[in-house]
Amino acid sequence: MRPVRAVSVAFSAMLLTLTTLVVAPAAHAAGARYVALGDSYSAGVGAGSYTSESGSCKRSTNAYPYLWKNANAPASFSFLACSGARTGDVLANQLGTLSSTTTLVSITIGGNDAGFASTMQTCVLNSESACLTAVDNAKAYATNTLPGKLDQVYAQIRSKAPSAKVVVIGYPRLYKVGGDCVFGIGDTKRAAINSAADLLDDVISKRAANAGFTYRDVRGLFTTHEICGSGATWLNSTVLPVDESYHPKASGQSGGYLPAFSGGV
Repeated sequence: MRPVRAVSVAFSAMLLTLTTLVVAPAAHAAGARYVALGDSYSAGVGAGSYTSESGSCKRSTNAYPYLWKNANAPASFSFLACSGARTGDVLANQLGTLSSTTTLVSITIGGNDAGFASTMQTCVLNSESACLTAVDNAKAYATNTLPGKLDQVYAQIRSKAPSAKVVVIGYPRLYKVGGDCVFGIGDTKRAAINSAADLLDDVISKRAANAGFTYRDVRGLFTTHEICGSGATWLNSTVLPVDESYHPKASGQSGGYLPAFSGGV
C-alpha cells in the first residue's frame, strides 16, 4: 500500500503545482498597477465610446488598455494615452503616474512624430508622386530622428517605473495591396504607405529591444483585416470625424491590439 500512497501524494503535489502555475498569471494581473501611455492607437480613437473626462484625447472604453483592465481587474489603472500624442507629449504629460510601484506599462508612440496624419492626407488628396515623396520624408524621419526620441521616452519610463514590465506595441499595415477595394487610393500609394508602417515598426522594435522592453507586432493579427482585406475590416478608411480615419475600429482593438498586449504581459 505504501507505493500506492506515495504515488497518490506525488500526484496530488503535481496537481497543486499545476494549479499554482495556472492561477499565478491571473493573480499577478489582479495585483497589477497598470499605466497605459501613448497616442491615438492606444487611446482608442476610431473605436467610439469615448470617456467624458478624456476630452480631445478621445480615450475609448473599447481601447485595448480599458478592455484589459475590465478583464483583469488590476489593483490600479491609469489611462493617459492621448490622440495626436508625440514622443514629446508623452515626456511632458503622460509620465506623472509612473512610480516604483508600477508593475505594467503599455505604449504605442512614434507614428505622429513621423508625420502619419499629414502623410495620409497627402496620399489621399494629392498625386501619386506627392504621396511617394511624403512617404519618403516620413521614412527618413523614422530612420534618422525617431530613434533618439524613442530612446528618451523609454529611458524616462524605465527611470520612473524601474520594476515595471513595459510592453511596446507597433502599428498595423493599413492596406491589403491588390485587395477587394474598387474605390480609394491606388495600389502604388497603398504599397508605399504599408512600407512606411513596416519601417516604423522595425525602428520601434529595435529601440524597444535596446531598452529591454517587450515589443509586440500587430501586423500578423491584422492580416486579412486591413482596408481592402478579405476579412472583416478592423480599420477605418476615410470617415467623419476625420481624425478617426485610418485608426482601428473597436474590432481592431479587441481582435488585434488586445491579444498583442495580453501576449506580452
